[in-house]
Amino acid sequence: MYKFADNTKLLGKVSSAEGRGLLQQDLQDLTDWSAKWQMPFNTAKCNFMHLGRGNEEFQYFMNGHQLATVTEERDLGVQLTSDMKPSRQCQLAYSTASKVLAMIGRTMTYKSLDVLLRLYKSLVRPHLAFCISVWSPYYSKDKHLLERVQHRFTRMIPDLKQLSYERRLEHLGLWSLEDRRNRADLLQVFRMYTGWSVISFDSMFTFSDNTRTRGHSAKIAKNRSRLDVRRDFFCERVIDRWNSLDQCVIDSTTVNAFKNGLERTRNASIGFFTD
Repeated sequence: MYKFADNTKLLGKVSSAEGRGLLQQDLQDLTDWSAKWQMPFNTAKCNFMHLGRGNEEFQYFMNGHQLATVTEERDLGVQLTSDMKPSRQCQLAYSTASKVLAMIGRTMTYKSLDVLLRLYKSLVRPHLAFCISVWSPYYSKDKHLLERVQHRFTRMIPDLKQLSYERRLEHLGLWSLEDRRNRADLLQVFRMYTGWSVISFDSMFTFSDNTRTRGHSAKIAKNRSRLDVRRDFFCERVIDRWNSLDQCVIDSTTVNAFKNGLERTRNASIGFFTD
């Protein structure tokens, strides 16, 4: 069971009727606890989502009420779907960011570079980067959808309209959203590696035992992945890029120093952060 504020998630791996009975008993125990402490759940707002191929999709009950089965649910600001693909979250993030960008375009009459850049970074881009390591897209259509927002923003600046998208980004000192997503992945791994994250490094990664490989001393072992959703999940997609970093970058003593190291890596290796 996972809790955050008034959000409660109960998870279980079910492959048989016996497993279904265990999970149903967990639900009953949770219901009994809430009744004892006079904090009853609103069962009308409680839903159930089945994950995984070949799921038998058992039904579950709380207080005699059959829980509704859903294929998508918003969890702490991220839209999760039963197929665990990020496309739906990308659509919602694009929609929200586009509306905010359109509002800026309608209401701002003095479109100076400095003003628009500050508004974009503070009001628009956070919608495209919130909790991005969880739902980073891997389909080209989703990547292009998100990039369209930044593409439109750079065209809002009158003096840059005639330049290519890459030149506009260079002039504004911006990274592409794809580059920023891959950079965010590395930052998260670095925080886990140094113990500065609540998520332990060992819970997701295993150090490589191949001592003959060149490079830094904190290389991560990579597993084989049969499905795209597994191969492009955070703890798999980030491994090759992390293993390609230099020892001096890995040895950074602060997050800012690590960011500077990533900046140098990007300048020295064009396309390092591009999939």
